[in-house]
Amino acid sequence: MSVAFRREGDDEHLEPKFELPIPPGPNLVTPRGLALIAARVAELEAELAKLSDEDAIKKHRRVMRYWLTRQATAQVMPPPAGPAVAFGSTVTFLLNGKERTITLVGDDEADPAAGLLAFTAPLSRALMGAEAGDELDFGGKPGAIEVLRVAAA
Repeated sequence: MSVAFRREGDDEHLEPKFELPIPPGPNLVTPRGLALIAARVAELEAELAKLSDEDAIKKHRRVMRYWLTRQATAQVMPPPAGPAVAFGSTVTFLLNGKERTITLVGDDEADPAAGLLAFTAPLSRALMGAEAGDELDFGGKPGAIEVLRVAAA
């Protein structure tokens, strides 16, 4: 039989296992965000004790490494001070004539459907530093955003 048709084993054809990607930049969190990360770590540690399948344990440990890294690198930000939009601010604005309210939070705390937007999102970056009454360019449209209110979360 030709060497071309020989197979060493099934493992050589498996997809490589990569670590979960860590968002680039600093790991800024609110106090609530840090508590959520700690709760997730505790939950994962409790679940790990119940696992017996080796593949499930490996997969679970990979997820745990992500959350332990996020916990170790977390930088709790102080509440925003002043009238300008900053990390942790709750902002009410008009976007293309529609009123929206969002709170700028860390990447792991973000939940856009609940009004929690990561500080790294394009909309958040556009709002940073703005004050009530400012009109901002967004999405290539001049004056697409009108900031109505800025408050500490």
